[in-house]
Amino acid sequence: MPTSRRTMLAALVTGAAGALAGCARLSTTASGHPSASVAVPRSVVFTPAPAPTPTPTLQAAPAVTRAQVVARYGQLSPHYWGFGAPGVLRHAPAGGRVIALTFDACGGPGGSGYDQALIDFLRQREVPATLFLNSRWIDANLAAFRQLAAEPLFEIGNHGTRHLPLSVSGRSAYGIPGTRNAGEVYDEVAGNHEKLTRLLGRAPRFFRSGTAYYDDIAARIVNDMGERPVTFDVNGDGGATFTPAEVSSTVAAAGPGSLVIGHMNHPEGGTAQGIAAAVPSLLARGYRFVRLSDQ
Repeated sequence: MPTSRRTMLAALVTGAAGALAGCARLSTTASGHPSASVAVPRSVVFTPAPAPTPTPTLQAAPAVTRAQVVARYGQLSPHYWGFGAPGVLRHAPAGGRVIALTFDACGGPGGSGYDQALIDFLRQREVPATLFLNSRWIDANLAAFRQLAAEPLFEIGNHGTRHLPLSVSGRSAYGIPGTRNAGEVYDEVAGNHEKLTRLLGRAPRFFRSGTAYYDDIAARIVNDMGERPVTFDVNGDGGATFTPAEVSSTVAAAGPGSLVIGHMNHPEGGTAQGIAAAVPSLLARGYRFVRLSDQ
């Protein structure tokens, strides 16, 4: 990463927007058995069992179709671009002295690592978190995904299919071209929505776009698709570029209702050590940690 960009990121503090380098530096291109024969004595009479109640088929698709989204939003022009679009969750939903820790795993070339130390710390201290996982990261870390998905401590969110900023007009964020129209917004959300629904047995409730940028029309589309778009108000690790000390000081400065973004796909970064230093301080000050679905 160029020095000028690294300097800019290191300057970010609570509430500041940041180039989410842990994601932004990534490439944005896509990615019943037969029954055994059993001999039954003729003297045995079977009473047919009642037919089982059919199990509802899990609907992996989003709440609306691509065609519906295109018809509804294809001709609309956005009026906002950034972190604060209407309908986007930027603060922890629970009230009081709570902080929501969220960690992205962006996937793709150079972005499919797994910060085991970070996850182990959260487990040891029983700190809940929401994990936003990209489709490519899941493919590269399927065993780890299954373990994380089975733990009530963690909530799994949708971090997109190709890790793109969410736009209906091709707007870019930090050099990453965004989705170009309403149909591409649908595709970016739906591909990983369907994957997560199949793997989890339930649909994800929350979505964070690549770079956490949205325009107002794209945010409306995500909500219509049955997921809540999420951004942040505390950039906890500067896109996995902060030192441990920078992560610690930034996260420790979070206030009531803060929604902190960090990254769990760059174990070489300072995120794990910084979070491990900040969490005890916050707990000592009476804060508790929540997942985004906790009320």
